[in-house]
Amino acid sequence: MSSAPFILIIEDEPTITEFLKTGLTYEGYQVLVAENGRDGLDSLKNHDIDLIILDIMLPDIDGFEVCRRIRAKGINIPILMLTAKKEISDRVKGLDLGADDYLTKPFSFDELLARIRALLRRAGCRFESSELRAANIILNTDTREVFVDGKSIYLTPTEFALLELFIRHPRRVFTRETLLNRIWGYDYVGNTNIVDVHVSHLREKIGDKPPRLIRTHYGIGYAFYPEDE
Repeated sequence: MSSAPFILIIEDEPTITEFLKTGLTYEGYQVLVAENGRDGLDSLKNHDIDLIILDIMLPDIDGFEVCRRIRAKGINIPILMLTAKKEISDRVKGLDLGADDYLTKPFSFDELLARIRALLRRAGCRFESSELRAANIILNTDTREVFVDGKSIYLTPTEFALLELFIRHPRRVFTRETLLNRIWGYDYVGNTNIVDVHVSHLREKIGDKPPRLIRTHYGIGYAFYPEDE
């Protein structure tokens, strides 16, 4: 692709909007935010959007109606709906109206990214390679497989998410708070020591010996460094 995919976020909750915009921008996506359904529909007239993140509970036109109007116009942009409702009927309604996928709040940023990549691939808009390589590690985001020195290893979903984040952003120092936000979700409330525990398990599984690929920045957090650095 010549440019990064353009994502339209139609969401009125400031905490979630900032969480999405900051994270997606850092991942290299172009992001536009609309705080209500009418502004979201207007944005489609003025921008070439590749994917829509659409909240159901909006202050004017709800997400169901926004989705219906988009599809009624023959617009086939992938739509990922966000809902705080857990009722199956609401999910079915969104899909029947033309949504491609949905996430129930609260959600982790890692899961959101995975669903975005899948929807963009289906739409023929591939932005990132599914296979990531660093040092002696190969990680495939499609198959969820990880190989170290050619041998398959098992990682839990959280360990996989941590390793993917580290590999995608070498040398960036992630604070524990940032890792909690990105991997555990914006609504996580708990001890930051959970990050240290999972990093320790991840290091053990990938055979990360000193001077280490995943290095500790004491008092701050962690960063991933290629083997030759």
